[in-house]
Amino acid sequence: MSQAEIGLIGLGVMGANLALNIAEKGNRIAVFNRTVETTRKFHADAGELKSQIVPCETIEAFVAAIRPPRPIIIMIKAGEAVDQQMEALKPHLAGGDIMIDAGNANFRDTMRRFDALKDTGLTFIGMGVSGGEEGARHGPSIMVGGTEESYARVEKVLTSIAAKYDGEPCVAWLGENGAGHFVKTIHNGIEYADMQMIAEIYGILRDGLKMTAEEIGDVFGTWNRGRLNSYLIEITEKVLEATDPLTGKPMVDMILDKAGQKGTGKWSAIEAQNMGVPATAIEAAVAARSISSMKGEREAAEKILGLPSIGEFQVADRAAFIKDLENALLAAKIGAYAQGFAVMSAASKEFGWSLPMPTIARIWRAGCIIRSQFLDEITSAFTKAPDAANLIVTPAFAAMVKETDGALRRIVSAAVLGGLPVPALASALGYFDSYRRGRGTANLIQAQRDFFGAHGFDRVDGADSHHGPWGSV
Repeated sequence: MSQAEIGLIGLGVMGANLALNIAEKGNRIAVFNRTVETTRKFHADAGELKSQIVPCETIEAFVAAIRPPRPIIIMIKAGEAVDQQMEALKPHLAGGDIMIDAGNANFRDTMRRFDALKDTGLTFIGMGVSGGEEGARHGPSIMVGGTEESYARVEKVLTSIAAKYDGEPCVAWLGENGAGHFVKTIHNGIEYADMQMIAEIYGILRDGLKMTAEEIGDVFGTWNRGRLNSYLIEITEKVLEATDPLTGKPMVDMILDKAGQKGTGKWSAIEAQNMGVPATAIEAAVAARSISSMKGEREAAEKILGLPSIGEFQVADRAAFIKDLENALLAAKIGAYAQGFAVMSAASKEFGWSLPMPTIARIWRAGCIIRSQFLDEITSAFTKAPDAANLIVTPAFAAMVKETDGALRRIVSAAVLGGLPVPALASALGYFDSYRRGRGTANLIQAQRDFFGAHGFDRVDGADSHHGPWGSV
């Protein structure tokens, strides 16, 4: 019997779906799970794909079943479990073999693992996989970090299983060590911001305009046929139109308002701060999820403080207001994506990755959670201006910002006056206003820092005098 082209450890939901995808695309795959019964059941349930799958009940049999140099995907819980699995594998591997972490790993762990294998003859790939269960099964967006040689060994398999956009596979080698997992982290940070902005718009429609879930779903459905066309807008319509089978009420109205998070959004915000790059929309989204989890405190605070006394939410022209909401969401999304790409650009310089921005936008156009029509325009913008300092100063996006930021300003103003929280939308507006202003207010901050800590400052006239006359004040 011929050897498998690739191996996979971990037959949880994501691992099982990815293995089936690999097998379905004509690649023979060996699989192993710590629980033997899980492996047996997976193989038994594989139907017509069984012949493409080699179920293995020991690590020794698993490794022997794969064609050298052996690429082995590890699809288990991120963190220490991956290190333990790697240590268990190492004694059975030979020079050139590749361990591939396809989970949501912290890219710094990926860099550590990559470096730890440098002198062993083995190598490591950190592979970001986006698209959830459905993407894993039918075509995800795949972001690869590792050596070019190790990518060449798995490129045929990954190209076959990746999502396709106009026939082009949404997979790419992005650089050494942690490049792939870093890009996946920023993808998730943008996802956090995008979802939070959508939720804030939903809040304005629900609590400001008093619209029903079904009515709001219709609005998002209309938007999905225009410039906001995207996976997240598409599923928002579907979520809002779904009915709870237990009560007959809108499903979304029966869901507790506490959002979970697994860490990638937080990592995005932390790394942006580490590199001194503003990612205010991502930060606002992470903070909003944290506040949402404080359900008991929020309910207690409402009893003590009450809601803002602002009277009725007044909208003179409902249709015009909803159009403003559409444009405000587009503007805010531009801000979030611009911040995410700026963080990746800074990381590319810091870690020597040479991240290809047009390629990243291109492989996000299908398969991943933030896939949208919008990414075609980002691909084009960075292709024409690969060294642009920021997405919002490229010609196409500068024009879009000028066209839509008035709507964002009106919506944020209306929400604030109406007592409706819009932290991510407001952060995007603040980002635009700060980034576009040539003369800001940090001169006062520098004066204060010099006053209490003698930190010094630069002068507008370039004179060689870097401290103020504070002693005489």
